[in-house]
Amino acid sequence: MSLLSLLFGSKPKTANVAKERLQLIIAREHAGGGTPDFLPALQRDLIEVISRYTKVNPADIKVQLEKQGNYEVLEVNIVLPDAR
Repeated sequence: MSLLSLLFGSKPKTANVAKERLQLIIAREHAGGGTPDFLPALQRDLIEVISRYTKVNPADIKVQLEKQGNYEVLEVNIVLPDAR
């Protein structure tokens, strides 16, 4: 580790932070047994992160949670613009 990273710390990777947030959200929902009230906030976060890398229409990002047997499936559909 370099001296600068020891002094100032290193910035966490975005993917790891997002993964941890999703795990916390899903764990909280399982514990509470309530309806998934996190979906609108998750959709806003996804729009914010994706907008950093490409121009995307917020209406083109859909997030939904489905129950399939004993599992809950988080489905994220993103329509990306054509690369020209």
